[in-house]
Amino acid sequence: MTIAYGCVLLMIIFPYLFTILAKTSPLFNNHTPREYLEHTTGWRKRAHWVQLNSFEIMPAFAASVIIAHQLHATQSSIDILAIAFVITRSLYAACYLNDNAIFRSLAWIIGFGCIIGLFFIR
Repeated sequence: MTIAYGCVLLMIIFPYLFTILAKTSPLFNNHTPREYLEHTTGWRKRAHWVQLNSFEIMPAFAASVIIAHQLHATQSSIDILAIAFVITRSLYAACYLNDNAIFRSLAWIIGFGCIIGLFFIR
């Protein structure tokens, strides 16, 4: 497995970490988890939003890594952009949990740039 494929696997698992964070409350009701998540507040609500956004961006990241491999881009370039994406997603999540909207958006933009970059590297 390449480093980039490892990053894809990590990003598949990533949203579930925030699912767990969002649901760590004595008030959590597993009979109605979506209803519970919609009524959370503060950092738990933001953890839920990290989860949702992570699920949304994951297909684009996975596809870009696969396409870069299919286009025979240099493995080191693919790995660097994949690692950069993982780092930006981690920063994005930290900024979201801490309610730092400006840096969160900046991390998102850089991460999205990594995805676009994977389509064009050689």
